[in-house]
Parts: sequence; C-alpha cells; structure tokens
Amino acid sequence: MTDITPALSCSDRGTIITIEVAAGSKTSCFPSGFNEWRNAVGCRVRAPAVEGRANREVITVIAGAIGIEHSRVRIISGSTAPVKKILIEGMTPDQLRSVLALS
Repeated sequence: MTDITPALSCSDRGTIITIEVAAGSKTSCFPSGFNEWRNAVGCRVRAPAVEGRANREVITVIAGAIGIEHSRVRIISGSTAPVKKILIEGMTPDQLRSVLALS
C-alpha cells in the first residue's frame, strides 16, 4: 500500500486523517487509493451526497474498515466537501497505518 503518512496528523484525542470521498459509487470501500496531490486517502460510498447520507456512510465504512465503534469516528471539517478531515479517537497514527496496511 502507498505511504499515507502525509494524510495523517496527531491530535490530543487521536489521529486526524484527510480523506477524499467519492459519493454515489457502485461500491463502498475504504481505503480506495491515495491522492498524492491532495494528500488524501480515498473513500468510496454508495450513498449520494444528499442530506448527510454520504457523510453517515463515510463514518460507517471507516469504522468498519478499522474495526472500531462508530462513535470513535467523526467528521471535523469538510462536511459539505469531498475532501474531509476525520478524527479517529483513541488511535495513534502508527496504529491507524498498521490497521490500514492490512486492509
């Protein structure tokens, strides 16, 4: 897998990961690649970007891929944009990198 280090930053509550969402995709998938220009990990969701449906699915897909509760995943910026910053509570960047390397 590509090195996703540029997409990760540390927070006192966990790790912040920059993602680029493709709403309305045929399948839901995380991670789905890495955009080197935006330093963002790809996330595909089937839900359309209407009334927060895609955002809710982003949280579900990321939590499922990492193997944590949905309550530990939250969108902290970009709720109306394709590029978002997601807080993964209680996980270090190294732990997140390790989990995603196994995906």
